[in-house]
Amino acid sequence: MIYDVAVVGSGFSAIALTINLLRGLKSGQSIAIVGDDPGFGRGTAYRSEFHLHRLNVAAARMSVFPDEPADFVDWLTEKGRNPEGNYFASRGDYGLYLRDRLAVLLRQRGERPLVDFIKAKATACMMPGETTVEFHLDNGSVLEARNVALCLGVGNADMPISSKLIPASLQDRVVQNPWRLGWLSSIGARDEVCILGSGLTMIDQVLSLRAHGHRGRIHVLSRRGLVPHGHTTAHAAPVEPRLPEKSREISDILATFRAQVRDGADWRALMDGLRPRTQALWQELNEAQRARFMRHALAWWNIHRHRLAPQVAARFQPLIDDGTVVVHAGFIREVEDVSGRIGIRYRKRGTSDIKDVTVDWIVNCTGMERAGIAHSPLLQQMREASVIGMDRLGLGMSVDRHSRLCCPEGNVRPGLYAVGALTAGQFWEITAVPNIRDQAKQVAMEIAERLETRGEAAYRQSA
Repeated sequence: MIYDVAVVGSGFSAIALTINLLRGLKSGQSIAIVGDDPGFGRGTAYRSEFHLHRLNVAAARMSVFPDEPADFVDWLTEKGRNPEGNYFASRGDYGLYLRDRLAVLLRQRGERPLVDFIKAKATACMMPGETTVEFHLDNGSVLEARNVALCLGVGNADMPISSKLIPASLQDRVVQNPWRLGWLSSIGARDEVCILGSGLTMIDQVLSLRAHGHRGRIHVLSRRGLVPHGHTTAHAAPVEPRLPEKSREISDILATFRAQVRDGADWRALMDGLRPRTQALWQELNEAQRARFMRHALAWWNIHRHRLAPQVAARFQPLIDDGTVVVHAGFIREVEDVSGRIGIRYRKRGTSDIKDVTVDWIVNCTGMERAGIAHSPLLQQMREASVIGMDRLGLGMSVDRHSRLCCPEGNVRPGLYAVGALTAGQFWEITAVPNIRDQAKQVAMEIAERLETRGEAAYRQSA
């Protein structure tokens, strides 16, 4: 069987695209969903059942349907969550919402395209002809499709020090992947912990530790020592940003934003006003300007743009204030065994001073890799076979403005698309739900139009 569409992946990008395909394709057309994650569409982020693991976007902006902005709020109301005001839902609730909305569409059997869920991993991609793509699966089968969407997300970032440089005697005290929550039960109530990374993943794990009874000191070490800001309880209306008329230099853009704040604009409202324009602004920057942004401004962008839910910030800030959480800015140099404990030596940022911290555990909370493909043997194979090209700044795969994959020479691959974080080179702002759901809808519409055009051409040939 040759499927009309193959969706490769099982995280949010995959479920958002599948939902839009189910709404946009015709009865009799076919979709294959290829992935081995039993929690389809929920991924790591939306599988958490811990109530303090909250979305960092208000519920009013989290509908999976761009044309039905109140859908998630309506679902929360139906479930008795009382989502009034600037409500930030739990990530577990959002995962249940996605599951429910997909289930409703799948129950419409006579009115929707055929859907096959194939529990397997794609290991290789071949292009035997101009009209179809073949995927070799780890169950030994081959899947063929006329259109393909890669929705593979990104992997966990590596620690800032190679695990090979950590003594063997300490390896069982290093948590490489904190989302495997079994590690929490191993932490003693008064153990000292060093978390590597100071972003949203760190916040999640600090709150998880506290909820599991941990009361020891937590050291947070990152290159800049910057911690995400929080949303305010009362949401201010977005403020339209003023951009410099004749320049797209990062320093000039930043200067105009600072001037606006000095004139009285709330910086949070300014960031919210910038959000709808971010992708277009990114596409106006040349490669040197993009590289300069990533080198000098990215860390500050992250803490202002990706903010904490108010109830999360309210629980975290007191831990900073009372010294339970101590944030260090520096570069890790060495890890050694200190009488059975972990000795960490790091260079303090902006100085040549070497500092020492002794703890009982190291936890890697450096978050997700920046649109890399190291986590995916399939994408590595596709790159080696020149099926896909890579973004020049290392921001995932090369795609055009329609999310169509480009080969290394820059030519578009008709019928091959990518959705989600791996398209950051083209769109930059493509990790949050509101951006991915819009992209998913656009890709679904493109695929539906391709199938419609193909069907009309086949009819004319047979007439």
